[in-house]
Amino acid sequence: MTDSTATVTAPRRQWGSERRSEPLSILHPRPSQATITWGRIGIVVTILSWIGYVITTIIREFLDVGTNFRFTMEAASYLIVVTVLTFSALMYLVARQGALHRFRLHQRAPRGLIDSHFSDQSEALTILIPSYAEEPDVVRLTLWSAALQEYPDLRIVLLIDDPPHPTDHEVLARLNATRRLADEIERTLREPAERFARAHEEAASRFASSEPTRKDIGTLAGEYRGAAEWLEAMAVSESVPDHVSEFFVDQVLMGLASDLRLTLLALDAAYEQAANLDATRLLELHRRLVWIFRARLDSFERKKYASLSHEANKAMNINAYLGLMGHSWRPEATPKGPALHLVEEVIEGDLVIEDTGYVLTLDADSQLLRDYCIRLVHYLEQPANLQVAIIQTPYSSFRGAPTRIERIAGATTDLQHIHHQGMTHYGATFWVGANAVIRKRALEDIVEVEDVSGFEVKTYIQDRTVIEDTESSVDMVSAGWSLVNYPERLSYSATPPDFGSLVVQRRRWANGGLLILPKLWDQVRQRRFDRERVHLHELALRVNYMASITWSSFGLLFLLFYPYDSRLLSPLVLGAALPYFLAMGSDLRACGHRFGDIFRIYGFNLVLLPVNLAGVLKSIQQAFTGEKIPFARTPKVRNRTAAPALHVFVPFLVVGFSLLTAWRDFNNHNWGNFAFATFNAVLAAYAIRAYIGVAAAAVDMGLGFVNWLYVDDSKKARTPAPPAAEEVNWAAILYYGDRRLARDLRVRGDRRRRVKHRAR
Repeated sequence: MTDSTATVTAPRRQWGSERRSEPLSILHPRPSQATITWGRIGIVVTILSWIGYVITTIIREFLDVGTNFRFTMEAASYLIVVTVLTFSALMYLVARQGALHRFRLHQRAPRGLIDSHFSDQSEALTILIPSYAEEPDVVRLTLWSAALQEYPDLRIVLLIDDPPHPTDHEVLARLNATRRLADEIERTLREPAERFARAHEEAASRFASSEPTRKDIGTLAGEYRGAAEWLEAMAVSESVPDHVSEFFVDQVLMGLASDLRLTLLALDAAYEQAANLDATRLLELHRRLVWIFRARLDSFERKKYASLSHEANKAMNINAYLGLMGHSWRPEATPKGPALHLVEEVIEGDLVIEDTGYVLTLDADSQLLRDYCIRLVHYLEQPANLQVAIIQTPYSSFRGAPTRIERIAGATTDLQHIHHQGMTHYGATFWVGANAVIRKRALEDIVEVEDVSGFEVKTYIQDRTVIEDTESSVDMVSAGWSLVNYPERLSYSATPPDFGSLVVQRRRWANGGLLILPKLWDQVRQRRFDRERVHLHELALRVNYMASITWSSFGLLFLLFYPYDSRLLSPLVLGAALPYFLAMGSDLRACGHRFGDIFRIYGFNLVLLPVNLAGVLKSIQQAFTGEKIPFARTPKVRNRTAAPALHVFVPFLVVGFSLLTAWRDFNNHNWGNFAFATFNAVLAAYAIRAYIGVAAAAVDMGLGFVNWLYVDDSKKARTPAPPAAEEVNWAAILYYGDRRLARDLRVRGDRRRRVKHRAR
């Protein structure tokens, strides 16, 4: 029934991890009017508390007491910190309010309406799944969730970005297993695909000459029963070593089987009641089974070809394939390896890449629910939505996380889902790269073309920063397109299971937002020049999305380590933050988490403070140097990702300094600062114990110290020996006409000359 998979060991479940494995409903619950009203009250309280603080504390201190230079500087910096943190809290409340309105108004498109819409041939869809050094078992589940999507014309391509010729035997075995996945899945689907295609053809042939009968309904019911049983048999044969596999079995396989059995229930009832179903509707239901099992799968490795970009990031992996779509290519041998050349007449051995109207980008550790594609494309093809370039459902977290840090990181992911839904309400949507359906025509509007060593390289998704989806969102809006978050939960993605892997992810998220801000300002100026209204809500939400990590990190740093004058403290500061924390607790509870997780998330953010600061500083470094920041990858320590020593040490520093501050404030009877410092020390200590682990922290800091002392002799400069006659690369000399380039084939490094022009 299914392709073979390697045995996966279930991770050990920690105390305090998540017991619930059932995900939330696809449809958000409809919020009550009271919930919306309390949300408005929270926004008003936040604004009034900030205004009250400025008047009653800052201005009063200047008027009543008089100040010296030091107090003036402290007051100014403290006001800035309070203002930016209050602004971020306010943006959460505003976005949340927009999400509540969307959830209340959303009406799911009826199944019959969607079937009717796709009765005529729709635009084809290509699902691109970029993968780098992923476990084959993880990629397999992603491919299956894509392959079982119901869509008229679906093609799935796994973009393998691993080095194509590894020397390590374990790495090679993993790569070969990944390469086999597409063929194995397509081969497994062949039998049901042929069965349901044959049933559809027979029904169409009968209905062409006669009206449907009661027997035709029974025949169709039998096909649906067979499809459901096939999926259920596959679910039984699946191994379930972890919560991600459990989600795949319960929600992807059994969820689709349940949908088919619901249709089967209706068909059985229609058969028993001798109902009349017209030929059109019966053929639509037949086609549904054909579409579910008819996916075409393939894989592609850009690093096999010298003519394609080898930049080490996900954006260029996707760009390489997008640039080939719609053309035929012939591999030709060069000293650097095969190069692809455009051809008009196709012969055997040529690479033919078909073009499609839509492209879906999907991370290799994500899964889609059954009708993701058909519902999102149906939305795009409505007359009112023809200017929508990207539609997505911001991903939710897999439930049943076995570690505490994965559970809390998943809780923040579920909060972000709500936040992104609200941003769409104000026209401030950002592309979240884990999954999205993109209109191919919109990509052509933002493409840039480079001439690199004589080869044309197309860049659709910018790789100037490591948050390529955010920058592409700004590019799309500048080109006159819009983006939408579909208000349902139809996609899920994995959350890092340990602190080291979380560091890699969150440092990447914190890197690049500042670099994109100038492009946003240029866009705003251009829209105003074109007399297009730019709403304040949209601008504020966009700026907060790109820059809040920067000011929040530095603001928290000042609050933790600088002893501000006690006269600057006021209960109104707490009043400005209280609606934010109450709303967050309410949202956590609505997402199946605990209200008290607001404190765990606060501690979580404390230990992530050095990670966020590192990402921000990398952005500043890139702004000054102009050099792109590569994707960071960290070493493994016994099935766990080791975190950089500094990122592990700083949380201990936060605890120590907070305790020192609390002791000093206790002696000075400064009870407000004492309470804040004690609060930070307790939560940071808890976060270290719960999310990093004391033993793991010791190992990571020790490893960092050893690596700092270690000097790799292999990196010392050596005088190269002159090449022997037999070592001369004659083919490269003839190809490049340059002995230096023939000796050093890395011709597309920093020395290459790039000539960019805008393609329209």
